[in-house]
Amino acid sequence: MAVRLYSAEVAGLDGRIIDVEVDVSKGLRSFTVVGLADKAVDEAKERISYAIKNIGFTPPHKQNQKVIVSLAPADIKKEGSGFDLAIALGYLLASKQASFDAGRALFLGELALDGTLRPIRGVLALSSTAKNEKFDSIIVPHGNGAEAALIRGIRVFEAQMLDDVISHLAGEKMLEPVAASVWKETADAPHDFCDVRGQETAKRALEIAAAGGHNVFLSGPPGTGKTLLARALPSILPPLAHEEALEVTAIHSIAGTPLSPVSPNARSDESRRASRGGPMMQTRPFRSPHHTSSYVALVGGGAWPRPGEVTLAHRGVLFLDEFPEFDRRVIEALRQPMEDGVITIARAKGTLQFPARFMLVAAMNPCPCGNLGSKTKECVCPPSAIFRYGRKISGPIADRIDLWTEVGLVDHKELGEKTSAPSSAAIRKRIVAARALQERRYKKLGIRTNSELGIRNLEKFGALSGDARLLLDAAAKKLDLSPRAYHRVIKIARTIADLEKEAHIKEERLAEALQYRPKTGNV
Repeated sequence: MAVRLYSAEVAGLDGRIIDVEVDVSKGLRSFTVVGLADKAVDEAKERISYAIKNIGFTPPHKQNQKVIVSLAPADIKKEGSGFDLAIALGYLLASKQASFDAGRALFLGELALDGTLRPIRGVLALSSTAKNEKFDSIIVPHGNGAEAALIRGIRVFEAQMLDDVISHLAGEKMLEPVAASVWKETADAPHDFCDVRGQETAKRALEIAAAGGHNVFLSGPPGTGKTLLARALPSILPPLAHEEALEVTAIHSIAGTPLSPVSPNARSDESRRASRGGPMMQTRPFRSPHHTSSYVALVGGGAWPRPGEVTLAHRGVLFLDEFPEFDRRVIEALRQPMEDGVITIARAKGTLQFPARFMLVAAMNPCPCGNLGSKTKECVCPPSAIFRYGRKISGPIADRIDLWTEVGLVDHKELGEKTSAPSSAAIRKRIVAARALQERRYKKLGIRTNSELGIRNLEKFGALSGDARLLLDAAAKKLDLSPRAYHRVIKIARTIADLEKEAHIKEERLAEALQYRPKTGNV
């Protein structure tokens, strides 16, 4: 007797429905899984057999029968342990040890040897796929229910044991549907801009960057606060909108990373609870990979491509400290995501495109020892080392960075004084207002920030007065700006005008934007 149930797997950042067909017939004892199954799927035979035995049913290895499990479509590789539940239920139905009508239900979960259901990754994407494919319900392991219930319009049931699912399907002991999760915006973060002493120029650059979604480069000696500035940046970013939070949560669920980047040192009890994991990302991601990270770790990849750091930073901040110390191949791989907001990974088994709309914050010392230009310390780097150090940042990468700023040494007296600098909350209000202007302006274009504005629409939304145009043309000639850098200056000026709630770009806004271009010879 052959039966069919439904499960699903993650393909890139989306879900794919998999038909699980099980046939049991008399013959020489065997248990075979077909359909391009990987090692984890093939090993399900042992997990399923002992889980069935330990909840009181007769497992396949105790009977003289031939069991065939077919995972369709047969020409697509199947990965992971999420098919265990569907295969086990299919076997019990096909062997007539259980009787129920599964209907249009989707079954997800890994089985432990005692019949316990273990959570799996990527449930949010799979739940969304189940809704789109018109499934009535989805049954997931205990611990995955809150995440699956983020998708409205499909019933979610959470089970702890295999026999709980059997009782539910047979109508003996019904599982309670998981209540839809309540979305609540939050922008809490462990670092605040008022914690940073001095560095007003750098703070201003980061405020502009946050308002328009621009990339930033911080350069200065060691210990001047570059890392602290970068880590404080999420505290002034607008809270994630509901759609953004779903998008980011799906990415991190598939990657298996904690669903909240908030530190245990977060200021509120609610944020501390979120930092232990929750159904949805509540703050923007902040990713800070080490400079020894490999190309695959940063960009993504593998035998079947998985998201890397650039995708995990989607809708958040990617902080690359000691930027020139990263491998040259890694740095150059940032070109596509910085320009287009996506990263394309091509492999022999397929090509996938992952979202990567992040704010890049890159930081570097003036030289390998960090003392170049210091008035108190001597630089010990030979000229060739300084040249190689700066040469790592190619022209195409430099062109894609909007704001360049120096982070100098802070006077010791200023470090000990009580600060009167505005808090992150006060700065965030200005940024939220500027972002709201941009969202209304670009609503018909489907973009959110000035940094995403294409050249075709730049003339319409970033029009300059005659004097401003003359100033930009003169500065472009003097600074030898490329066409890409030329357009980025206009976008920055547009963001500065938005912060000041000005409809048109004034000459002084353009002048400020030009101050954030790198000086010739610095890169």
